[in-house]
Parts: sequence; structure tokens; C-alpha cells
Amino acid sequence: MRSMLGMLALAAATAACGFGAHDGDAGDPGVDATDTTGSGPRVISSVPADTTTNVPLDERLTATFSEAMDPSTLTGATFTLHSDHDVVAGSVSSTSTSATFEPSGELAPSTTYVATITIGATNTAAIAMAAPFSWTFQTGTNTTALGAGIDLGTAGTFVLLGKTGITNLPTSVIVGDIGVSPVTSTAITGFALTPDVSTQFATTPEVTGKVYAADLTSPTAAKLTVAIGDMQTAFTVAAGRAPDVTELGAGTIGSITLPPGVYKWSSSLLIPTAVTLDGSATDVWIFQIAQDLSLYSNIVLSSGASARHVFWQVSGAVVVHTGAHLEGTVLSQTAAILDTGATLHGRLLAQTLVTIRGATITLP
Repeated sequence: MRSMLGMLALAAATAACGFGAHDGDAGDPGVDATDTTGSGPRVISSVPADTTTNVPLDERLTATFSEAMDPSTLTGATFTLHSDHDVVAGSVSSTSTSATFEPSGELAPSTTYVATITIGATNTAAIAMAAPFSWTFQTGTNTTALGAGIDLGTAGTFVLLGKTGITNLPTSVIVGDIGVSPVTSTAITGFALTPDVSTQFATTPEVTGKVYAADLTSPTAAKLTVAIGDMQTAFTVAAGRAPDVTELGAGTIGSITLPPGVYKWSSSLLIPTAVTLDGSATDVWIFQIAQDLSLYSNIVLSSGASARHVFWQVSGAVVVHTGAHLEGTVLSQTAAILDTGATLHGRLLAQTLVTIRGATITLP
């Protein structure tokens, strides 16, 4: 439920900044001043709506148009999203009368964003809107609670998060923010870190994102403390879900397709050959593993299944071996390791040490 005071405050702030749902034309925002017929495309609704607060961090943005649009003009160049400090990377998909912007990673918590459709977007008759259309919204602190998924809280904003450190063997490719707490930045090794002028985070060529540690300038330490707490809560919640299937394959699975559900093993889990997760974009998979997870092959998503809704709750060590590919969020109570050439479309959230050796990791 939105707070009326919060809505009024956000509306006032966005008005002062010139933000909010609007067309740049002072007249009818749906009329293209360059169109002699007096008609032209306009945005008639948006998701989230203008000035919405407490928007989930994994929100997808949708603009609905008054008429059929040329899909080739609905791209990342004409549908943009930004905050005061950052332009958000993402992909754009469209139907005949709508366009959806999906951010590459989760949005920052408690942040105001502005979405814009530019005049480069045209209808099927090549008629553009008279002026850019923008709307604004403010994120909350949580991701969407879909189905029986696990709420990661602010831990979901990190692609790598560890309590005792992150060790890298160059060269890795990491897309998303990384962080350690309660340890300091000296526990992040194998990266050439450059402090930002704010001293609240650092950067490095191997990370497309920000690097956080508990010894950096306030409010970094406090935010990390919350994220670590959210990570540990998510681990406990995932471990407590009632299983649908237990001891599948006696601890070894491969060359198999798994429907959505909660799968539990009281032993280690070995995956020597590919496993396919088949389901819709809102279906959820939770894997509860009492000991270690060893992946030598690929986790494959099919039929629209999303890495956002795949969770690996592992009480032992997690090892994604050379060349293997993992989908989903790893909630590890001990070590988490990605070997040379391994790839992860998801997160490594470890209550001890994260080790990566020339691996590639991207937020879902």
C-alpha cells in the first residue's frame, strides 16, 4: 500500500526536477506537431504508473501506446531508464502497441528513476510523437514475491556477496555489484581496485558495476550489514521450504528435465551432465542440498523459465567446474567457487568466501 505522504513527497520532488509523466509539447500530449492530420502515437499508460513508490527491484517497465507502433523503432535507444547518477542498461521487447524495458540487473533500492520514450519511436506510418514522454517512480527495498520464490531483500542487488572475502584469479568478467562484509576491502583480492571520488565504493576493469566493502565511507557499511542479514535470512527461508521431491537420483542427476518445485537432498549433489529446468517465467525451482554441490555441465532453462526464480540453497561448498554453466541464485553457507571458463547467470551469495578463477558472472 502506497503511503499518501510518500506519494505527495515524490510528486513534489519530481515536479521540481521536471520529471513525471509528460510530453514536451505544451498542448495535447498525444498530438504530433509535425503531423498535418492531427494524429500521432502517444503513451496512454505505463507500468509502473507515474509517481509509484515501493516498486520492486526486479520490475519490468511497460509503456502502452494509443496505436500500432513500428517495432524496429522501439529499442534501447528510444526507451531509456536512468536515475540521478546512472543510466540503466537493459533490453527492450515490444508488441504492436506496447514496449517493455527489462533492466539487465536489479534496480538500486530506495532510488528515484525516470523512464523515457523518445521521439525516435514511431507508429507504423513513420509518425513520431511530438515530444519525449517521461514518467518517474521510486524503488523500495525488495524484489517481487512471485509464487513460492525466495525474497533476497537487498542482497539481490549484488552479483557476488561474501562475509569473509572475494578472491579473483584474473581475468574474470563480472556484470553487477560485488561486496564483502564485515571484512574490509583488503579481503577483495585479485582485482585492481580504484576508489571512487566519493570513497563509498571502488571500481575495477573486471567488474561492470561497483565494489563495496565494510571499511568504505558511510553509508556503505550499514547497507552491507543489511544485505548480509538479508542473505542469511534468504538462506534460512529457502532451507525451510517443504520439499516436493527428496533424494532424486540418490545425489547424482544429469540428462534430465525438471519441472518447477522444491528438491531436497540430505547428501551432496553431483551434476555430471546437463539438467534442463522447464517451466514458465514465473515458475520457481528451489534446490536444498545438505552437503556440497558439484556442477560439471550446464543448467539449461527452457519454455521461458527465468534464472531470477531458481535458487540453490547449499549447506556445504559449491563448485562450478571448468566450462560449466549455472543458472540462478546460489545461497551458500560455506565456500562458493567458479573455476576457469565457468559461467553463472545469477548470483553467488556466500556466508564465507567467494572464489572465481577466470569466470563470467552476470545478474539475471
